Amino acid sequence: MLTVVTKTLHFKTRGNADMVDLTDHIDALIKHGNIESGTVTPFVPGSTGAVISIEYEPGVLNDLRKAVDRFAPEDIEYEHNLRWGDGNGHSHVRSALLGPSITVPFVGKKLLLGTWQQIVFVDLDNRERSRKILVTIMGE
Repeated sequence: MLTVVTKTLHFKTRGNADMVDLTDHIDALIKHGNIESGTVTPFVPGSTGAVISIEYEPGVLNDLRKAVDRFAPEDIEYEHNLRWGDGNGHSHVRSALLGPSITVPFVGKKLLLGTWQQIVFVDLDNRERSRKILVTIMGE
C-alpha cells in the first residue's frame, strides 16, 4: 500500500547563492521512516530558492554561482524591482530557472544518487533568510 509522509527541514541561510547540502538530512528521514522504497521530493515553498542536484564541492558550487550571475545578472533592470523596490527580481528569475524541487528514488532505505551527487538547497535571495524545505516521501 502506498504511504505518503511529509516532513519539514528548517535552517538559516546567508542569501546570495548560499548553498546548503540537504543530502544527510533527507537520508536520515528515509532511514528513520517506515517506507522501504519509493521517491523523495524536497520542495522549497517560496519563489527565491531552489532545490537541485549537484556535486557539493567548492569549485562546482562557485561555477554554479558564476553561471546564475551570467543567466540572470543582478545589475540589470527587472520589472519586479520597479514594482516592489526590493531589489530581488534576479532572485525570482534564478529560482524559476533552477526549480523549487527534485525527485529522487530510494530502494532499501538508500537514496539512489550517483557517487558525487548531492541534494542541495540554493538560496537565491539577496538577504539572509529563515528557510524551510518540505520533504515528501512516498512509497511502500
